[in-house]
Amino acid sequence: MTSIATLGSHCALQVLKGAKDEGLKTLLVCEKRRESLYRRFNFIDEFILVDSFVDVLDQKISSVLEQNNSILIPHGTLIAQMNTEQIESIKTPVFGNKMILKWEADRKLKEQLMHEAKLDVPKSIASPSEINTLVIAKRHGAAGGKGYFLATSEQEYNKKRDKLIEQGIINSDSDLYIQEYASGVLAYLQYFYSPLNEKLEFFGVDKRHESDIEALARIPAEVQMNSDKVPSFNVIANSPLVLRESLLDEVYSMGERFVEASKKLVSPGMNGPFCIEGVYDENATFKTFEFSARIVAGTNLYIDGSPYSTLLYDEPMSMGRRIAREVKLASEGNQLDKITT
Repeated sequence: MTSIATLGSHCALQVLKGAKDEGLKTLLVCEKRRESLYRRFNFIDEFILVDSFVDVLDQKISSVLEQNNSILIPHGTLIAQMNTEQIESIKTPVFGNKMILKWEADRKLKEQLMHEAKLDVPKSIASPSEINTLVIAKRHGAAGGKGYFLATSEQEYNKKRDKLIEQGIINSDSDLYIQEYASGVLAYLQYFYSPLNEKLEFFGVDKRHESDIEALARIPAEVQMNSDKVPSFNVIANSPLVLRESLLDEVYSMGERFVEASKKLVSPGMNGPFCIEGVYDENATFKTFEFSARIVAGTNLYIDGSPYSTLLYDEPMSMGRRIAREVKLASEGNQLDKITT
């Protein structure tokens, strides 16, 4: 029987709870320092204790996963802790298309895919010398917002960049991607695409809370100006959103264009969960500044289902459970090759 495995971080609890709800065996690749946390939850059937998540590449760990017919569910920690070559060398079957994770981690490839999907993407800035408006500088990969900063000039950019280099967060300009800042209502659109039935499902939407950039609104301007601290966009938590119903048609259209673009650029395309991330401006136009090509932590809000998944399912359906159901259906129909790489 097929089982579900994931790394003990990010959204592991949701993934494994969903798998158990679908009647599948669950395995957690768990760093030893976090074992006491995850031992609290009885829906985790087996622990694979490691010193580092990179140990999932070890033959001994791979053998345990193979013996359990495990499907590994990727999430943000996988991308944050491993490079592209390591991810693509994982021997355990990975849910979805692990090749597309490279496109998430590389800002240039990410921009190419978003443009191919005809999403409205803020302009990227090739060099700090070209900064003439408000921009945001971002690290590559799944950094969770840490090391991001705003700037309005090359001088301000250089000052903040140098501060991050001093702190050891980045090494040089090559670690940063510069993009015009899009202002509006933050919205992270959660989708699931099934290659088994070739249908797109809109699963939910959330907003992220970032420290300590959100605290600036409570600090007087003169105090901000006298501080040399670089505010962080480090994601701390998520809260739910419900969109105006009139926006949903374009939400589905964006997701469908993204799926088609991914099929064209990185075969077999975007299978399983993904997220289109951006802001709604004053005209209710969505500006896309990111995407995540796997389950996102914002889905943790909806372990009992979101307003949108409830419209699709007459039972509680988290993203974790939806993944498990896809695995179960594919396993029963001898179609695991369609949903794994």
